[in-house]
Amino acid sequence: MAEAAPPLGLPFGGSRKYRYHDRMVIAHHLILTGYGHWLPNDPRGSMSHEIRAGKLVPLGSIHYGRKSVQPARSALRSFHAQARPRLEHNVIWFDVAKRQATAEAFSETVQAQRYTCYACAILSNHAHLVIRKHRDRAETMIEHLQRTSAIRLRRLADFPDDHPVWSNDMFKKFLSTPEDVERTIAYVNRNPTREGQPPQELDFIRPYRGEWSGRR
Repeated sequence: MAEAAPPLGLPFGGSRKYRYHDRMVIAHHLILTGYGHWLPNDPRGSMSHEIRAGKLVPLGSIHYGRKSVQPARSALRSFHAQARPRLEHNVIWFDVAKRQATAEAFSETVQAQRYTCYACAILSNHAHLVIRKHRDRAETMIEHLQRTSAIRLRRLADFPDDHPVWSNDMFKKFLSTPEDVERTIAYVNRNPTREGQPPQELDFIRPYRGEWSGRR
């Protein structure tokens, strides 16, 4: 991905309501990955626990989490060159039109489900969102976002009707303090410029004002 995510959910001293062992969740950092761009046994590490596609097993074992020492670009290119013929569908990058379609679908989902979204970055092969705690679990939020955007993206010529669009793996991080939320918002907002895109202005983003309870 564009940048190593900041450490989140570390032990936090002070007020009882923010103590890490209380496991309070006030927001979610959700990451949607385009199909085929980040595989379970990716040499960079992944958040997967298993390899569901047997054809990918010979490419290597799973390293859970992002590796502290990242592979060289040449090693990563070699891995994906070997993986691509083993995939059931084409690997498709998100150009400007696809990113715009994804933004429109995310906006539709956020409004329909009444989510409060503090940050979003739609990149060339994945997307980040920071969403306030809600009655929906993080997994349900991801499912809604994936489903709505996949329907819209399949209307574009590049995506066949049977293309999954997104990876099946669900990447999520729980944010437990206002500091976690603010740090993650800043990280997400940096991603487009690091990828060479202009800053993204999305109509469904709400400013974060330090709220912590997650109650609607």
